[in-house]
Amino acid sequence: MYPGERFNSITHLVGLVLAVAGSVVLVVLAMTIVVMYLTYGERKVVARFQQRLGPTETGPGGLIQAFADAFKLVLKEDIRPTNADRWVFELAPYATFIPVFMVLLALPFAHDWGVRDLGLGLFYVFAILGLNIVGIMMAGLGSGNKYALLGGIRAAAQMISYEIPLVISLLCVAMITSADTGNEIGTLNLNVIAALQEDRPYVLLPPLALLLFFTAMLSELHRAPFDIPVAESEIVGGYFVEYSGIRWSMFQLSEYASMWGFSVFGSVVFLGGWAFPFGADAHWSVQLATTMVKSLSFIVLIFWVRTTVPRLRIDQLMSFCWKVLLPMSIVQMLMNGVILAYDWPQELLTLTSGAGAALLVAIIIKRA
Repeated sequence: MYPGERFNSITHLVGLVLAVAGSVVLVVLAMTIVVMYLTYGERKVVARFQQRLGPTETGPGGLIQAFADAFKLVLKEDIRPTNADRWVFELAPYATFIPVFMVLLALPFAHDWGVRDLGLGLFYVFAILGLNIVGIMMAGLGSGNKYALLGGIRAAAQMISYEIPLVISLLCVAMITSADTGNEIGTLNLNVIAALQEDRPYVLLPPLALLLFFTAMLSELHRAPFDIPVAESEIVGGYFVEYSGIRWSMFQLSEYASMWGFSVFGSVVFLGGWAFPFGADAHWSVQLATTMVKSLSFIVLIFWVRTTVPRLRIDQLMSFCWKVLLPMSIVQMLMNGVILAYDWPQELLTLTSGAGAALLVAIIIKRA
């Protein structure tokens, strides 16, 4: 290799490293700011549902309350229990945070607006989100606290169970892409999935799949009524009960960043993402705003469910997954397979899946 070629290769490598580092810093900064205002937004929305005002004192309308809370957490003493496993205890927040961060790198917020456009984006998001359970179990096992251990075990059982209907609901969308692309194996590229919904979102075809996705998403996020792993009344805070200060804030950051990531992901897969209704030729700012509005609608709905639906017992939670969600997700997948394999009109898919969605809503109302 000539000296000039070596210099060019080193320059290219340095430029690549700087570009990746810049993207990482940008995503972390955006994620932190979004999470801070999601916590503020949740407090305001829940307060309105409960006929309160929420934060009002710190800044105009309480707008800088989130910054005050973050500053307080950074300054709080970081305590590690004497009987905790040092390395497991200290690495658990990072093992919980890093998978969430990696998911955000693959999400398309507008056309070609993402850190990385992956051909297997749908599969990648699932594979990475499944790693989150490792950090949660590390926190529960490494804390040396029976309540933390119980919260970690509950979280593991819950997340493993509800991932099955969650995966099947997304598999139903992947099956529809095979019909839209004319390719037998369809596509798992999130940008392509969004572009295929330019004329109509996929929620109009299998509405049951969206309902299954949203319900399982609440469980994966440990949001009410599936917040048993962190139930204060039973296990005083769950798997991160022994954490404080900056490490506790990392669990908080992971939770709200996961909620944002799931909301963007759901809007791309089911609601057309950046492509519907303005099309793939719309200005990037319009596409970005469209994705944000759709993801925000998911987030507000999550807040709404928290204020209106009581927490389930552990037996009710597991029974609901294995006896209701899993059979209905399998039925949805079979309906997709039959209708698409025989090339029947897709309106038939809307009718059958809509009937299934109505049945699921009726079951939820009856059990409530």
